[in-house]
Amino acid sequence: MEVVTNESQASPLSPRGRTYRFLSSTKSASGINNAFNIFIVTLILLNIVAMVLESVQKVHDLVPRCFLWFEYFSVAVFSVEYGLRVWSCVEEPPYRRPLLGRLRFALTPLALVDLSAVLPFYLRFIHADLRVMRMFRMIRIMRVMRIAKLGRYSESLQMLVRVLRSRGEQLVGGVSILLILLVVAATLMYTAEKEAQPKTFTSIPAAMWWAAATLTTVGYGDMYPVTAVGKILGAITAMLGIGMFALPCAILGAGFMEELDRNKKPQTCPHCGKEL
Repeated sequence: MEVVTNESQASPLSPRGRTYRFLSSTKSASGINNAFNIFIVTLILLNIVAMVLESVQKVHDLVPRCFLWFEYFSVAVFSVEYGLRVWSCVEEPPYRRPLLGRLRFALTPLALVDLSAVLPFYLRFIHADLRVMRMFRMIRIMRVMRIAKLGRYSESLQMLVRVLRSRGEQLVGGVSILLILLVVAATLMYTAEKEAQPKTFTSIPAAMWWAAATLTTVGYGDMYPVTAVGKILGAITAMLGIGMFALPCAILGAGFMEELDRNKKPQTCPHCGKEL
């Protein structure tokens, strides 16, 4: 007797299911899906270009309404995309519950990035006093977060996120050591220079600016030691900074190499063992 499989009994996807599959797939063979992904990526890049050009007053004065209408169009597209993602996310098992599931999805990193891409636009329409409106105008710079939306469509950015997750503990350890070194260097330099330069090294927090500039080997020159002990400490701090900043680079480099090797590993058939 012929056994009917679950696949043959499965009903067609609902409009919400098709919307979720359409938005969540970035490597689909569907021509419409690929065209949509290309359209979103292009729109994100054009938004970054427009934001950069808009900051040039002469360029902005030439076509101010073009920038305005392009902003309206972009916000409309990104808002619809965000709304559809929140609406259709209940198709995924972790977000099955209609209200709590959508709220949980809205708090995921990628959903927050999508929200930050449109939120500054809507905040401008909130009636508030002058101080709050000034704050909202400052928040508009968050439009640059639209470039973070590329993470959905860029394999390179997704690889970076995977490397950061896999090497999170090592990176936290390296940054912790760097912060300890920053505090120690600032404390020692303040102790060595406070009498010779009381107006420059006024406190340990002030000396932290010198320590940060020295550890990063930038050396702005606005704060520098004049005593013999201070110069010796400065030289030691600069040399330690080179080694300490090389440590996170080595951790990330090893993580990228492991990720690349994992992606290059050939896939084999679990039954016959032949390479697919």
